[in-house]
Amino acid sequence: MSPASAGGRRVPGPRRLPGLGPVFPRRRLLGASALALLPFLGGCAARLALNPRTGRLQVITTTGILRDLAHNVGGDRIDVVSLVPDSGDPHSYEASLRDARNVVYADVALSNYAMLEEQNVIKTLDSNLRDEALNVSLAEDSAKYAAEIIPLVEDVRLDTVWLGLRASGTGSRYGATRSSQVILSAVEASGPGHLFAYLTGSFGETDIYFDSSDSFQSGDGYRSDSTTLPADAHTHLSWAFTRPGTYTLTLRAQLQVEETDRPVELGRATYTFAVGVDPEKAAVGAGIRHPVIVRQGHADLTVNVDRRRLELRHDPQGGGENSQKTYRADQVVVEVPARALTEIPGGRQYSFLGHAGDSVYQLAQAVVGKHVHGEIDPHLWQNVRNAMAYVQLIRDTFIDADPGGVQYRQNAKSYLAELERTDDYVRRTIGRIPSSHRHLVTTHDAFAYLAKAYGMTVAGFVTPDPSSEESLSDRRKLTSTLRTLRVPAAFLEPNLRARSSTLTEVAAENDIQVRPIYGDTFDDKVTSYVQMMRFNADSLRSGLGG
Repeated sequence: MSPASAGGRRVPGPRRLPGLGPVFPRRRLLGASALALLPFLGGCAARLALNPRTGRLQVITTTGILRDLAHNVGGDRIDVVSLVPDSGDPHSYEASLRDARNVVYADVALSNYAMLEEQNVIKTLDSNLRDEALNVSLAEDSAKYAAEIIPLVEDVRLDTVWLGLRASGTGSRYGATRSSQVILSAVEASGPGHLFAYLTGSFGETDIYFDSSDSFQSGDGYRSDSTTLPADAHTHLSWAFTRPGTYTLTLRAQLQVEETDRPVELGRATYTFAVGVDPEKAAVGAGIRHPVIVRQGHADLTVNVDRRRLELRHDPQGGGENSQKTYRADQVVVEVPARALTEIPGGRQYSFLGHAGDSVYQLAQAVVGKHVHGEIDPHLWQNVRNAMAYVQLIRDTFIDADPGGVQYRQNAKSYLAELERTDDYVRRTIGRIPSSHRHLVTTHDAFAYLAKAYGMTVAGFVTPDPSSEESLSDRRKLTSTLRTLRVPAAFLEPNLRARSSTLTEVAAENDIQVRPIYGDTFDDKVTSYVQMMRFNADSLRSGLGG
């Protein structure tokens, strides 16, 4: 199964080597003046740096897990460092100048991608890599090595439509890469009141995307009413309307291939909203014949980059991109029903909506926190056999970059045998857990591959995104899950302990132990991929019985 057929995201590039994953060009080299600052960066001195004078292949990875896989294939013929430090969170890490300097010296760059890494990490990688270096995205291209890919499907049970923004397509015809950005700008709006689109972040802060109350300023390119997305990604939003009636919103789309390039115009379109009124009557008033009424499930105001148009994609059941149907913007009415009427919360972060306690109509944000992602679950390595596919891809990458490295094949063969034993160990260990206890409750949704491969059930997680704030609803659902299934233990990623008070508190209230499990990163106790997978299996068995 190809990444495309699995709902995955393949990022285009102008070069591809036989047998390898996507290979990306250099986008922007870090200036010498910036590099000169590197010796003075505090807090970075202890981290390893690449050095082309060693004569070894210089390898940069995004995460410590990929660094360990690469080290086991490359052995003493490579130097390898990761951008995200151990105990760091690849979903939110901000790359430094020190990181950019390592990228400049790299011969090979390995990222997981599938939008696992923070976009800043990917930009640092793609913008500073030399032209002749190989840049391989492992998740997207591992299917040819028999990796199993799980589509990322969000089942959001709201009683109104969940309405987000989406950029669809790669933009390869314009030379776009995964570092390119799609710009969406609100350029015009109408209605009896004001319209807002905003995102509620990890700690309750708000980021306003579109605000019709202060008009839209063409003089600065609608900068204050614009947002960006990577290609083939979508984001969640809340939408608020201050009075009932029919509203329209006109969006303009552009593709920013390079930061210094003039944006490519992708078109504009107008969307209609029926707020607290009959959507059929709103359609008549807006001149829409045979309207499609969007009132539930998952919908996205979508920029089709490759076809240069804006549209709406909708799945009433709330599935992902592959199950959405596409409609022209001018044939759709988005319903904001009377039951969406709610009070403006207290707090200065919501003051742009009006006074606390005043009423607004709102389509709620489905998932709290900044949560931009693609269409496949990126945590492939939680199935050891997927890590084996990564190792084979890394082996072939190193051979192409360094044909004299005959030991890459032997190193990979030995390591694959160790991974085979690890896979057997994880399967046997989890297999000893009574089937009625194989319910996994965790910090965030990162273990679908582990569950599917080794006979577990993901019974619940606190948030889909580790950077998301835990809500009262999350707490209620978690409490209900623990009590209903009577699980003896829940599992917490050590690097997320500071942000996981809900899990620890609810577990304590229900006399349930909390045990560690490793997802995206190592720490000073677990320092290798094999150790991590064996530790997780042992922790699951100890916590759940068997």
